[in-house]
Amino acid sequence: MTLRGTVAIAGAAESDLGEVGPGWTAGDLMEQASLRALEDCGLTVADVDGLAAAATQLPMASVSLGEALGIDPRWTDSTQIGGGSPIAHLDHARAAIAAGLCEVVLIAYGSTQRSVGRARASLQEVDPYERPYRPPLPVAAYALAAARHMHEFGTTPEQLAEVAVAARAWARDRPQAWSTGPLTVADVLAAPRVCDPFGVRDCCLVTDGGGALVVVGAQRARDLRRPPVLVLGAAEAHSHRHISSMPDLTRTAAAISGARAFAEAGLTPADVGCAQLYDAFTITPILFLEDLGFCAKGEGGPFVAGGTIAPGGSLAVNTNGGGLSYQHPGMYGLLLLVEAVRQVREEGRDVVLAHGNGGVLSTQSTAILGSAATA
Repeated sequence: MTLRGTVAIAGAAESDLGEVGPGWTAGDLMEQASLRALEDCGLTVADVDGLAAAATQLPMASVSLGEALGIDPRWTDSTQIGGGSPIAHLDHARAAIAAGLCEVVLIAYGSTQRSVGRARASLQEVDPYERPYRPPLPVAAYALAAARHMHEFGTTPEQLAEVAVAARAWARDRPQAWSTGPLTVADVLAAPRVCDPFGVRDCCLVTDGGGALVVVGAQRARDLRRPPVLVLGAAEAHSHRHISSMPDLTRTAAAISGARAFAEAGLTPADVGCAQLYDAFTITPILFLEDLGFCAKGEGGPFVAGGTIAPGGSLAVNTNGGGLSYQHPGMYGLLLLVEAVRQVREEGRDVVLAHGNGGVLSTQSTAILGSAATA
């Protein structure tokens, strides 16, 4: 049985973003985004019978969301696999809808990590093999991957910087973007160092924010307010929890999740005109471009050079500015899904890939979204 095209995203919205200030909670932002997403598609809280959410500040996130909205769901999911959780929730929701367990699923996320501080917003699991060295996580873990990629394939600091520069170029025209000022490769290289080979501009933003999606059967979506965005393929994979157990620092489980999602969709990377790739650090889009099949392993650095993923390039990547320049509220996966939906609806793209990452390159989730023309 294939689920290709049987389920659609009918509503999508973000909460307030940036720095929301005291008095707001992660749950408040989930609720705000949820109500906006329901309004976006013309449904109400009373229509929702499925809930999915994960947030570092809310151990039982979907339960908290149900309490806030007054929903006693028929189906619920608080699966927590880091930044890729919302894409995993989308995958689970379509299976639940197809099985008749529910009809309208609300997927939400919220974080106030900027307002309360990262240390209070997230809990890091302690690994006994890493703790004696007191690494500054997560940046040290991603820096290890970047350093290994540079050693093994000759990737340069300038190529890493191209990722940040492209993100900033996309963010300039987005009013909600946190960082919109000019940024050059030289600026990225000259920025204060954080953890070699990363400087400040190689690292994601720290903001508040949240988002929500409304997911329904494809047939029902056609009768709602906005054009349906079909889920053509989706998959998840994970390979380790802590960086010291990662089998290969330059190869992620995106190769598995991506291959499964493309196979279900009946598509290849050549069919994708736009990709939203989790960019907690400048190395991650390079790794994912390789592992998802947009270029060969080791060629991600040259691939992003020269504006390939910037406005006017051959592959539009992180078209809102991503976690590097738009917003990064702790876990970015919901926001990149909202942007993927916008690209299908408003920019006329028939196939958009959304890819989430969690932990320290630990979990990978891929979804391929399409317009009605791809049904």
